[in-house]
Amino acid sequence: MQETPFCLRVEHLLPYSMSDSNTTAFKNPSTFILLGIPGLEAAHVWISIPFCTMYIIAILGNFTILFIIKTELSLHGPMYYFLSMLAVTDLVLTTSTLPKSLSIFWFNSREIDFSACFTQMYFIYCFLEMESGILVAMALDRYVAICDPLRYSTILTNPLVAKIGLAVLLRGCMVILPIPILSRQWPYCRTNIIPQPYCMHIAVLNLACADTRVSSYYGLFVVFCVMGLDVILIAVSYTQILRAIFSLPTKDARLKTFGTCSSHLFVILAFYIPGLLSSLTYRFGHNVPGHFHVLIANVYHLMPPALNPIIYGVRTKEIRGRLLQLFIHEGT
Repeated sequence: MQETPFCLRVEHLLPYSMSDSNTTAFKNPSTFILLGIPGLEAAHVWISIPFCTMYIIAILGNFTILFIIKTELSLHGPMYYFLSMLAVTDLVLTTSTLPKSLSIFWFNSREIDFSACFTQMYFIYCFLEMESGILVAMALDRYVAICDPLRYSTILTNPLVAKIGLAVLLRGCMVILPIPILSRQWPYCRTNIIPQPYCMHIAVLNLACADTRVSSYYGLFVVFCVMGLDVILIAVSYTQILRAIFSLPTKDARLKTFGTCSSHLFVILAFYIPGLLSSLTYRFGHNVPGHFHVLIANVYHLMPPALNPIIYGVRTKEIRGRLLQLFIHEGT
């Protein structure tokens, strides 16, 4: 018996069929279909293993960081308050994408409600924006600690730290809000299939049958102007930090001082490099295989939340010491 072509089989499974000549059937779809990683469907179960592992590391690691900072009074300071904000942001960011991605890989649960898709989109980009803002705040913390250490406690007071945290939260919420609002207003009459394991902005816009340049330009504005400004502020901070470090009289003093900001530098690299690769390959890498785009984008969302608690746990003496105390206490 002749096998039914794959495209015809999919049409019968989808709630809105592209085979209908009347394309208005897709104008207001009740659901989108997330494909996961197109071209690698047969390997979804295997791909889920590193994804699930990184998710578990992110959840356990960031909750551990929060627990240590909360219970250790000596860590109740600006640097660790910012680190707590980073941990909360990472927890929300990973939980916005990974549970749905894993349900696709394990249970083939591909449908996502139309409104839920834009809600997921908002949470993803909102907390990515917040994470970028927190990294700027942490760069400010390191700048004051190294360049003006005698006034550190008088400059970075608890009220100022709270105001900075609130500003980062409001900026993320307000800057990203137009993205789902603009995306939601377009008519989606081409298809309801998203070739991603989550509702990525550009992937959803590609489904619209309207001129979406306003949404695209605003997305570029967020990437290159808002987050680009964050990169510039971090670069300026570290230029001043490095000048202060190299002005120290001895090599040991320089190494010790640089060690206080090395964790933050690793976190910055883990966040911005995959993000830059993801944005550039998706917008300009037209000859790059589709599954490579998807994998890079997922690494961008997964790697920083999984690596951040490891970096700070290994390289920060106070957190490392508290972790060892916990393990020794549990062992005895």
